[in-house]
Amino acid sequence: MLPSDALLPVLLAVPAVMLACHAGGWAIRRIGQPPVIGEILVGILLGPSLLGWVAPDLQHRLLPSSVLPVISILGNLALLMFLFVIGAELDLGGLRENRRAVLGVSLGSMLLPLALGSLLALAMYPYLAPAGVHRLPFVLFVAVSMSITAFPVLARILSDRNLESTYLGTFVMACAAANDAAAWCLLTAVVALCTAATPLSALAAAGLTLALAVTLIVLRPALHALLRRAEQRSDDLVLVILCAGLCLSAYVTDHIGIHPALGAFLFGATIPSKMAAVERSTERIRSVFVPILLPLYFADTGLHTDLHHLPAGQWGWAVLVLIVAIVGKWGGAAGAARLTGGDWRWSATVGTLMNCRGVTELVVLGIGRQIGVISPPLFTILVLMAVLTTAATAPALTRLGYRSPVPALGVAVRQERLGDS
Repeated sequence: MLPSDALLPVLLAVPAVMLACHAGGWAIRRIGQPPVIGEILVGILLGPSLLGWVAPDLQHRLLPSSVLPVISILGNLALLMFLFVIGAELDLGGLRENRRAVLGVSLGSMLLPLALGSLLALAMYPYLAPAGVHRLPFVLFVAVSMSITAFPVLARILSDRNLESTYLGTFVMACAAANDAAAWCLLTAVVALCTAATPLSALAAAGLTLALAVTLIVLRPALHALLRRAEQRSDDLVLVILCAGLCLSAYVTDHIGIHPALGAFLFGATIPSKMAAVERSTERIRSVFVPILLPLYFADTGLHTDLHHLPAGQWGWAVLVLIVAIVGKWGGAAGAARLTGGDWRWSATVGTLMNCRGVTELVVLGIGRQIGVISPPLFTILVLMAVLTTAATAPALTRLGYRSPVPALGVAVRQERLGDS
């Protein structure tokens, strides 16, 4: 049993962080931004960037050092649940319709950021790479972090503007789903390279992860049958099976040498998600862990984001990272959309939406920080980039004319895509 003197600080810190993050999410939504921006900002402000600088005694009372490991564990547990939900909701069915344009935009929004991010990382390596980290894993990780699209935040933005059922919404979500799937595959390989002692062990870790994915796919019929039988008894049993499965998958990937979050995502992506009981259980996981415990992950991120002590000479790198991130992601997606038949307004809108990074970027950066492939100053710079590119999405959509609901999926929106409106 946890001693009362160790439990009491947790009982104060956890509700304080949860309430602050939800207040931040509510406040930021009042100005047309997705709530995740407010939650991320509150997490940063609770750290050394503001509270630890202005009122260090208050921060120590609210978040004493003894509480930080507990917050980190609870936040990372919520991260596993969150990535499981993202994997379960990953739907590549949209690739069947207009697959040439979808694949073109997906590739464009991946390849250009990867190329520009690699060049930028090569320039940053002597100044911002942690001691002992080799050039190749550093460059690859920064390049992958530049290519991320925030699938869940993007869905929230589209939903807020009633765009999710339009052709624009379904097209961009299909592109983002394909982008996320490719990005997580790349991230798995990069993490294996970062955490392995030799290139051969990195190849072995990647091979074992692929073997785990194949095993989960092979076992999918058996899991489907197990969940069907559990569904006949109760949704609670389905929920238990899913939670146990995602934790075991995370455990296996951790032992392979890959971050456990990738195992949870992999399990979510391979479960039979079309079952009603699975959908209900996934929603229960989302409704509990995401609003209650995931803010603790943001708080943990904020405690490692120190704007106050970012050296003055590195603010130039921050500006350069932001420029490269926007040019790479927006330019790659918008350029590919234009080449596949869209007019300039359509292409600019697709590029704007694909440039949204949000919480997915924070997850990737948190993994990079935990495995030690990026330094604290670079972590702060990349967190700033994620916040600013996400915050820019809603105002840019308004400037492009998406202030109110647009027509439902059909001829009118298809004509708009082709520039006939």
